[in-house]
Amino acid sequence: DSLGVLAVTATAAMALDGKWADAEKAKNAGNDHFKENNYAKALAAYTLAIELSEGDDDDGLDSLDGLQEKNPSIQIYYANRAFCHIKMESYGSALTDSTKAIEAKPEFPKGWYRRGTAFLALGRAKDALKDFTQLCKLIPQDKDAREKLKSCQKQVQAAKFAMAIGSEFTKPVSETLDLDKMTVESTYAGPVYTSGKITLEFCKELMQWQKDEKTLAKKYAYEIVFDMIALLKSSTTLVDIEVPDDGEFTVCGDVHGQYYDLLNIWEINGMPSVRNPYLFNGDFVDRGSFSVEVIIILFAWKLLYPKAMNLSRGNHETRNMNKLYGFEGEVAKKYDEELYQLFCEAFCLLPLCHVIAEKIFVVHGGLFSTDNVTLDSIRRVNREQEPPDEGLMTEMLWSDPQAGRGRVPSKRGVGVAFGQDVTENFLKTNDLKMVIRSHEMKEEGYEVEHGGQLVTVFSAPNYCDQMGNKGAFIRLDGKTLTPKYTSFSAVPHPNVRAMQYANPMLGQLFGM
Repeated sequence: DSLGVLAVTATAAMALDGKWADAEKAKNAGNDHFKENNYAKALAAYTLAIELSEGDDDDGLDSLDGLQEKNPSIQIYYANRAFCHIKMESYGSALTDSTKAIEAKPEFPKGWYRRGTAFLALGRAKDALKDFTQLCKLIPQDKDAREKLKSCQKQVQAAKFAMAIGSEFTKPVSETLDLDKMTVESTYAGPVYTSGKITLEFCKELMQWQKDEKTLAKKYAYEIVFDMIALLKSSTTLVDIEVPDDGEFTVCGDVHGQYYDLLNIWEINGMPSVRNPYLFNGDFVDRGSFSVEVIIILFAWKLLYPKAMNLSRGNHETRNMNKLYGFEGEVAKKYDEELYQLFCEAFCLLPLCHVIAEKIFVVHGGLFSTDNVTLDSIRRVNREQEPPDEGLMTEMLWSDPQAGRGRVPSKRGVGVAFGQDVTENFLKTNDLKMVIRSHEMKEEGYEVEHGGQLVTVFSAPNYCDQMGNKGAFIRLDGKTLTPKYTSFSAVPHPNVRAMQYANPMLGQLFGM
């Protein structure tokens, strides 16, 4: 079936009338929630099914002998919950659950399938290849499984080839391209960009041109990214933002290629200007299929108002994510591969965080695996790279808050989940008032946590055209820095589905 969570084995069917009937009912309830895209409720139902399957109603003697009975269908529940985690982007938790499914029944194909998917979503193609290889051993005649294996093999080989031809001596695209040799077709009737002379009229015309599903001339797109690289080279890892007492400042979260919802933010809250400054807190691209339009207009506004349009790097302004979630494919489709390489250069120069009025720390992901991290130590982080496996940079891009105290491994498999005490320590260490971060979808577009000292803001409503959430933005007044939250719903967009340009294998895996 298309969802991959509705399989009922003969064992499970028998369980309906037997000892595990309640667990099977919980699983079926989870399936119903899953079909409605209500993954949080589905997750809770599958969790209940697992809890009811642990066999804790015997006299205790079997468990002493290591013979405690468990539901023979428990691997299905773990695999279903793993799929929920994948849909909710909790890839670390998906790895854990799919591994438990495999341990419960090594010959169960979906355990290997789910774990391979989670590895792939984390950019760990070599690990995914091992699981898809095992999947094909279990179901060698399955055409779909064989196709997934071949696709994964190609991805691993492509990565090896890229590593073989690349070196530290390879010059960046910005140093090898000759823009003077690029021409604009005589039939082009759109906005004209002049390097170093960007105007408000150009930005407005570009907004409308792209809204009408027209593409900016290739030469102008290249020039905008070239000029952004030059501008960002003068930036820093942590940027300090001043807000006058009589001024206001707007912080937006993830946009994820949802261009028409981005235009709606400016319709509601006003276009960027010196008197109406913005900070977009990362994840401009991927998933949504208008990522090129989003990043080009954000770069244009940044070139027009360098201090009034602030851009922070997210975990999706990275090669690993772009290769999987659509931005690389979209740029190649609408322009070419070289422009994508140029965007990658620009992404590596984006700031990692901002401090507003010396009191509010704004970062895409979250805080750190150690206490007493200072702003000065953050300033010293080398941002001009792809994120490493661990460290301050990776934690700023990937970490999430949690309801408890202390720290636990991240459900994403990258970064850390940090509690209120961690937030309090960071704020006290740096004489700050509040943390604003993004990185997580919220039903109302925002959520206040950690005793009001941390807020998540997410600005992509009806995320991926299916989640039904609202987007939000935060407006701060310069005098008191009191946050005011505005939620908004999605607006219609042209008939191009989300993930249209994503890695075909990933799109299929997420839909299975």
